[in-house]
Amino acid sequence: MIKRKKITKSPLWIALASALVVQGCALPTIQTRDTQIDLPDAYTAAEKAPSSRVNSDVNINWSDWFNDPQLSDLVEFAVNNNQEVAILLQRINIASNEVYAREGEYLPSLSAGIEAETEKVGEYTREGAVENQLDIKEGKAFPDPLGNLKLGLSASWEVDIWHKLRDATKVASLEYLASVESRKFFITQLVSEVSRCYYELLALDNKLANLDSTIEVQRNVIKTIDALKNYGRSTSLPASRFLAEIKKNESERFVIEQEIVEKENTLNLLLGRTPQPIARNSEILLNAEIYKPNVGVPSSLLANRTDIKQAELELAAAKLNIDVAKANFYPTFELNADIGLSAFDSRYLFNVPESLAYSLSGDIFAPLINRRAIEALYQNASAEQVKAAYEYELTIVRAVAEVTNSLSKLNNLDKSVNAKSLQIEALEQSVDIANKLFTSAHGEYLEVLLAQREALEARSEFIETRQQQMSALVDLYQALGGGWQTATPAVKS
Repeated sequence: MIKRKKITKSPLWIALASALVVQGCALPTIQTRDTQIDLPDAYTAAEKAPSSRVNSDVNINWSDWFNDPQLSDLVEFAVNNNQEVAILLQRINIASNEVYAREGEYLPSLSAGIEAETEKVGEYTREGAVENQLDIKEGKAFPDPLGNLKLGLSASWEVDIWHKLRDATKVASLEYLASVESRKFFITQLVSEVSRCYYELLALDNKLANLDSTIEVQRNVIKTIDALKNYGRSTSLPASRFLAEIKKNESERFVIEQEIVEKENTLNLLLGRTPQPIARNSEILLNAEIYKPNVGVPSSLLANRTDIKQAELELAAAKLNIDVAKANFYPTFELNADIGLSAFDSRYLFNVPESLAYSLSGDIFAPLINRRAIEALYQNASAEQVKAAYEYELTIVRAVAEVTNSLSKLNNLDKSVNAKSLQIEALEQSVDIANKLFTSAHGEYLEVLLAQREALEARSEFIETRQQQMSALVDLYQALGGGWQTATPAVKS
């Protein structure tokens, strides 16, 4: 009968195994946060704004909102040529490469190589003493110095038991998708900024035309005054006052011309090109019909706003990253294998099986003491998750506020435009009456001057209000999640 040898467990191995189990369980206490957002059923401002429809799905089609081919061309050019958009695309490529690299980390690695080395050991060392007593073959001394040649394959594989590497890959994928949404959000901002700058430029053009028109009227008044002087019905004082007013308006004209140059250069910068004239139709600012948008409901923002999608993806990545950091507390398992040919002389390298060499090993390592770095990473992952949850909530709250503000602004500006239109109509009548009274010697020239000045200011304010109205429509377009159709880069697989 064969007796089986009793296997005894070493206290050292028992202690080591126990330590590996206990250290994985003794994790620091962390905090996480679930998002807490209660979206309203409707925008409060939309209920008060007859210009917006609230009972239909949100519509953010650019061609429906803004009917201006020249503006559309500028936006298209900006999206394709803006340097910051190109920079963001490279960041997406970097994120895509990170996913590609992470996918390879949990797969086995195999490498091939050649190694050559030589070694001279001291004669009075342990290795030297052994070599002095050994012969490679009968009658042949041990080589000195001793060379070594290796030719073979080497493989290693970290066994991803705790899903650390796979979770890290998922985190990289989520961060890649977040970077795609970040680029889309920037494009939305770029489209909106180009549009706002374009309408500001149109407003300056109309202000300049308004000044030119007023200056022409005032010059005609001076001609009338000169004619009245010939009949002794006027003096040089009215002519001097009107001439001073003309010079004041001409001075203002130069200021507006400079603002036009600067605004064109700002727009060219957004377009990613050097300063040059901007093709535009200035009359469209005063003639364009304000689009009555479908604003939908606040919950539609979750699907339409790219910054909310980005925040949601970053929150998911932060949550998953806690598991990645947690896995650092657990043991790491790694398998290593080598096979090849090895000899101290190239003449013997291919003498198989004598030169055949191989090895197979399995390693398990776990941190036992001084785990501060790992604990810090774990705590940081927790803090990043809480931070991402707050940022997600803030992004949603900000989005609802932006839509509400834009709706309210559009509603109030619509009323303001109507009121200013009536004001301008009344002032133009007063200018006409004042001119007739002055020409017939029944009125004072100051009444004419004051009426023209008030009419000029009213028209200028009307132009500004129209520009604000169009900009508010742009703001609402951006707040609802509008943007520009662009291709989404594909992740490597």
